[in-house]
Amino acid sequence: MTKKIQISIYTAKNLNILKILEKRKKKKMKIEEKEKIEKLIRSVKDFPEKGVIFRDITTALKNKEGLKIIIKDFTDRYKDKGIDYVVGADARGFIFGAAIAYNIGAGFVPARKPGKLPAEVESIEYSLEYGKNSIEIHKDAFEKDSKILIVDDLLATGGTAKAIVQLVEKLGAQIYELAFMIELVDLKGREVLENYEVYSQLKY
Repeated sequence: MTKKIQISIYTAKNLNILKILEKRKKKKMKIEEKEKIEKLIRSVKDFPEKGVIFRDITTALKNKEGLKIIIKDFTDRYKDKGIDYVVGADARGFIFGAAIAYNIGAGFVPARKPGKLPAEVESIEYSLEYGKNSIEIHKDAFEKDSKILIVDDLLATGGTAKAIVQLVEKLGAQIYELAFMIELVDLKGREVLENYEVYSQLKY
């Protein structure tokens, strides 16, 4: 019995070491690249309401060098990781998700707002600051135990991302990581996703 316990502890320690090494292997955007992207992002005051500073990514996306840096960073981080499908959140997650999926040799699956998908769907309702919303994925979107990367442009409160996580797991797949271009740290979305690996290129 003692030997079995010792083996279990040894195995657990090795698994933890592997997880740490895996984290170290994951590439992050270089400081000079972050600075370039930050300069390209437009900050709009009092949108969508007074007191809010809106981080407008369209000015970075329309810049060919900026777009290349963003997509290449995600690609370098996720290539050769055995990811089967990239799930993009409606709607700006589609911009990054499809490009990443193509570059790493994965399939792309859209997570859509209600009533947009034509076949049978799995749906999850989640809370917003004012009211509720829901997100849907086709029931045949991916096979059981598939390795999934979830992608969106922005991590704020984490409500949408958490709902997509629940959908993916409901369909029997495994979450590899969640990736965002921008993270609004004060809104604590990362805490909502505390049991999952989260990567953001830029933090505000």
